[in-house]
Amino acid sequence: MTNSATPFPAPEPVDAGCTVEDDTFRPGTGSHRSSPSGVSSEAEMCVSPAAMVAPHSYSRTAQSGTSAWNPGGAAGDARCRDEPPPFRDTPDHVVCVDDPAELIAGVPAMLGFTPERSVVVLVLRHGTAGGAIVDAVVRFDLDSPSGRRVRGATLAAAVARICAHDEAAEVLAVVVDERAVEPGAGADRPGCATGRFDVLVGSLGRRLAACDISLGGVWAVRAIAAGQRWWTLAGPQRHGVLRDPAASLVTLTHVLDGRPIRGSRSELTALVARDPLAHAEVAAHLPDALARARERYARAARRGDPIGYSRQALDHVLWQIANTASGAALMAPELARIAAALRDKAVRDSMFALAVGDNADAAEAVWAALTRALSGADRAEAAALLGYSAYVRGDGPLAGIALEAALEADPGHPMAMLLDTSLRLGMRPEQLRRLAHSGYRTAAGLGVDLGAPTS
Repeated sequence: MTNSATPFPAPEPVDAGCTVEDDTFRPGTGSHRSSPSGVSSEAEMCVSPAAMVAPHSYSRTAQSGTSAWNPGGAAGDARCRDEPPPFRDTPDHVVCVDDPAELIAGVPAMLGFTPERSVVVLVLRHGTAGGAIVDAVVRFDLDSPSGRRVRGATLAAAVARICAHDEAAEVLAVVVDERAVEPGAGADRPGCATGRFDVLVGSLGRRLAACDISLGGVWAVRAIAAGQRWWTLAGPQRHGVLRDPAASLVTLTHVLDGRPIRGSRSELTALVARDPLAHAEVAAHLPDALARARERYARAARRGDPIGYSRQALDHVLWQIANTASGAALMAPELARIAAALRDKAVRDSMFALAVGDNADAAEAVWAALTRALSGADRAEAAALLGYSAYVRGDGPLAGIALEAALEADPGHPMAMLLDTSLRLGMRPEQLRRLAHSGYRTAAGLGVDLGAPTS
């Protein structure tokens, strides 16, 4: 990243190095959008790679030597990626899960919200003592807003691509659908029989087998809530009743870790939904904020100190974020001035460092407020910063929704495209920390010390 001092540069192009699939439908958008990652987006995905999902969750459902979790299928013609990125070390503190009911109850905590009408896929890697660690969680919508069902082959191909970037040992899946009917529940009960999911389960199993990855088990549940019955779709035939998900060990670990668990996906979308009143108020102040920014830049340029403008703008944004951390609510004039400051490339690039600093939470709150109050390229910049911060700290669902908002506001936004591609491919948060480190260097080039990373 360069230390450009001009406050209004054109965005630089970024080559994501990925192929584009044309005419792919992404549920939730109501439109067709190409997928820069090459992963089909017909089924919406919330990808939560590596540490993003369950850094303290340990699954013993893959015990070696048991017929229940016996790896199956030799590698066929389809090949997984040859050189996947290295895994993180096994966490120091783990939660042992040896029962499907406990695993299902922990899904909302691992995902970050309670899924509905979804297929939730858990990717496991080898752990210690013959167990396996839940390493990634991918969620697919069962239905699109247009009523189209997720295709088994589409889901299987997407999961295989995620696994191709990891040393995946096994895959588990949970189908959540209030229309599902447990076998033997009665033919007169309205809903979808188990056979509805046979094609999906079969496609997933065959695709994973081609990559020499076992499909360890698939379970169905009408809703992830206390008292709901669950049953097996693939694997050893078992069934039972869920206890309160809030009482599960996985949930407790996430809560103590400070990870939010939301009641539904709509709570996430509300964080970035455009607020008409806030937008009108900020829009009224934005022209003046931009004019003043140009004046300050012109004065700095006349003094022969063009980066002086960037330094001053960065200091102001940091001050406002510190105010937010202290509990102050930013008003429309302050939000407008921050939006103007973020049009400076050096200021914007420095902001990525905040995702791993002391004021990461406050910075996220500011990016979220800006995302709700701005439009166009300004909204895209704020949403991309929010998406990056959420990605790095481990909130994959929020990262995906924020990046979706960024790309809806500015489909060609380079950073949002790059981050969206990384998220869809399952890139780990620690692999993206270089961007934060680059932010520290950019700020240092302006003469601003952001301290040391804290996470």
